[in-house]
Amino acid sequence: MVGFPSSTRGFTVRTRPIVLLSTLAAATLLLAGCGSSTPEATETPDASTDLCSVAAASGDASDGVTIDGTFGEVSTATFETGQTVDELQRTVVSEGDGEKIADGDYVAYALSAFAADTGERVGDAGYTEGELLPAQITADASLAQVMGCATVGTRLSVAFPTSEQAAAQFYIIDVLGVTPTAAWGTEQEPVDGMPTVKLADDGEPSVEIPDAEAPAELQIAVLKEGDGAPVAAGDTTLLQYQGVDWETGEVFDASWQNGAPISIQGNTYVEGFIQALEGQKVGSQVLVVIPPALGYGEAGTSDHELAGKTLVFVIDILANQTAVTQQ
Repeated sequence: MVGFPSSTRGFTVRTRPIVLLSTLAAATLLLAGCGSSTPEATETPDASTDLCSVAAASGDASDGVTIDGTFGEVSTATFETGQTVDELQRTVVSEGDGEKIADGDYVAYALSAFAADTGERVGDAGYTEGELLPAQITADASLAQVMGCATVGTRLSVAFPTSEQAAAQFYIIDVLGVTPTAAWGTEQEPVDGMPTVKLADDGEPSVEIPDAEAPAELQIAVLKEGDGAPVAAGDTTLLQYQGVDWETGEVFDASWQNGAPISIQGNTYVEGFIQALEGQKVGSQVLVVIPPALGYGEAGTSDHELAGKTLVFVIDILANQTAVTQQ
């Protein structure tokens, strides 16, 4: 993406075992529809297909799981061990009364994973705030086979197929909510001298630069105050952004124009962008004016097209995954 912040900070992203587990779990979800065991279950659904029609069917394996515990809390799955699972299966254990997942939604979820050969718990993720980022569910992706057509509040029993590399796995998946794609916090009073921001119906911002010299120092203003947990150093944040050149007023890059929110592991952006994120709450919208020293450097210090530029960003903080030191 032309002009989007790139890492200048150079810190190492800290991890925890549960985050590593969640990464493996997400990979398993994505790969579940790509195995070679049953061709009919591995075809990539057409993007125009309704999510209900691409959701995996239930089967003896997913039906045969007994779950002890409450939705939204870590629970236990009991099942016959040593099973061979030929295709992805999912069973609705309890149906939630919330909204139905739609194509393109970002879904907050939690899961517990168990090994089919031994019955042992592989691990849990998403039951503590900040462990997982929401997953986007689209009709042409394998995740739709797992969570498509579910409603918020639904608990699923999912059996992932046996492969040549690994035994089958059983998952408890709780559909916790749908994450908005624009900041939802309480509007705050604008700050004099800062650029002004207007929002379209979908939340996309437009920025008007004041008729004034660019400030020499970093300026940060909260346009909407969220109600979620604050972003800390090394976290990974799901966000929308728009970047504007102070001098020309032109947009040089924007997630809105690129079609989707983004997240970069460890929030390794330019320093001014990092400072604007840290300490802000999920659900907030932040306006930041970044001088060249905290952006891409002064003119002549690099070949980057934004070197020497004062940058203006509007940032919507949609979700956050916390990084902690590995134990």
